[in-house]
Amino acid sequence: MSLPQRDPKLLKEDGVSIHAHDSGDGDHEASSAQAGDFRAIDPKSGVKRGLKTRHLSMMALAGIIGPGLLIGSGGALKSGGPASLLIGFGVIGIIAFSIMQSLGELTTLYPSGGAFTDLGDHFIDKAFGVAVGWNYFIIWFCVLANEYNVISSVTVFWSDKIPLYGYFLIYWFAFLGFQLLGVETFGEAEFWLALIKIVGLIAYFLFSIIYAAGGVPNNPAFGFKYWHDPGAFVDGFKGVASVFVFCSTFYAGVESVAVAATETKNPRVAVPLAIRQVFIRIVVVYMGSAFFFGLTCPSNFDVDSDAGRALRSPMTIALQTAGWQGGVHLINAFIFITCLSAVNSSIYIGSRTLLYMAQDGKAPKFLGWTDRRGVPIPAIVFTNLFGALSMMNVSTGAAVAYDYIVNLSGVSTFLVWASISFIHIRFRAAWKVQGHTVDELPFQSLFYPYSAYFGLIANIFLAFVQGWGTFAPWNAGKFVDAYILLPLFGIIFVVYKLINKTELRNIHTVDLQSGRRRDLEEAKEVYHGEPGKVKTLWNKVFSSL
Repeated sequence: MSLPQRDPKLLKEDGVSIHAHDSGDGDHEASSAQAGDFRAIDPKSGVKRGLKTRHLSMMALAGIIGPGLLIGSGGALKSGGPASLLIGFGVIGIIAFSIMQSLGELTTLYPSGGAFTDLGDHFIDKAFGVAVGWNYFIIWFCVLANEYNVISSVTVFWSDKIPLYGYFLIYWFAFLGFQLLGVETFGEAEFWLALIKIVGLIAYFLFSIIYAAGGVPNNPAFGFKYWHDPGAFVDGFKGVASVFVFCSTFYAGVESVAVAATETKNPRVAVPLAIRQVFIRIVVVYMGSAFFFGLTCPSNFDVDSDAGRALRSPMTIALQTAGWQGGVHLINAFIFITCLSAVNSSIYIGSRTLLYMAQDGKAPKFLGWTDRRGVPIPAIVFTNLFGALSMMNVSTGAAVAYDYIVNLSGVSTFLVWASISFIHIRFRAAWKVQGHTVDELPFQSLFYPYSAYFGLIANIFLAFVQGWGTFAPWNAGKFVDAYILLPLFGIIFVVYKLINKTELRNIHTVDLQSGRRRDLEEAKEVYHGEPGKVKTLWNKVFSSL
């Protein structure tokens, strides 16, 4: 598929881009489809194509980075030690990279509503798409509950004059109102909040180097002391396995650029760029955090007895150990800012997942409605309601509630990622058998088919091994928490398939054209060659990163 040529007949009328298409063959249906490509409101889903390329790029680089990374990594460090943390981030990072390569190829070609949920239906079976969609929604309402848990707990730490549930209600209505402003407002807020997150993390990395090298007054250089005492590993392989669940939750969200593709003005430009920037996110944000958290915070750190309902970050531990007791307020402020972004993103991703499923008969129909501004109000309200799960910390404490919800959502991440790899494999089989070549693809997955099969096998393996720690000693409650979503995926698939009598898609006849569209600002774009024509291995690697 070659890149579309810039059309001099691309006009602007009333702020909406419309394509004045000459249909020489009289094909009115094709002409209407072309015109639909250039509407500000997506004609199929009703959402507004308002996200700019820089919005999607920053979402890929730092979007959804929140309490999971800054606080949950403390739990991972205690469970597995600094070496396990680095291994966990590294292994999951490699898997995430393979998933994003598959997703980049699919989403650049099909920036349609529903992303991989819709593509699971399109290339495998509608029942499969339903199972993937609901598992993906489970991830995001769990993440959302965790973020409400953290932001409410941080505020209580500063002032307990208002009860925890009071702060939750204040934030609940505030985030709901913000989401209803529209996708452009969301995109702009995410851009600046993500930028603050990147700057904050880099500042901490610089502090860690200075601190470990003895540059902080009254603190001698200690280098890799914590790798020797208390040690690089905690509890051997069991500790390493437990870290995988945490790390998968931290990485959840890298695939969200596919969900946002429909609301992006120029997906053919924005999506490949965002996919490539995920590599920087993996190396700098995740691997950097794993290394410096393990360098500056011992795995046997203690949680203050008077802060049983509070959550502590390795960053807080490091600052206080270095002698700055008031550093907890700086880190809490940083966590608060990341929560603003993370709650915002979770509501956005969860609501769009519901919206597209509802419009395709995979969820209740009322959730598929959008207003004339392209805002899916019912889906936003319904998704935000799940934030109330965060109130379980009223009785259990914030840290315990956090662990419960993380374990619940971790396995869903592995299942969804495995599904993306499987969809990609099916797509490539259909693409080949119907006579298309790889050179026609606007974005080519690096190292296919090895990367796709690696993603599929690795995620299935991790879905089963992530609950290893519950076997010895046996813990029935944690076992259920770790594995309950595995059979749920199969139950959703089988029940929907039996009731609706769906059939496996035939790769010889599956439609490879529907779901493709041209960019809204196509006339303004400057192309540098055709991405599908890259030949050398070096150019393939460079263009994919």
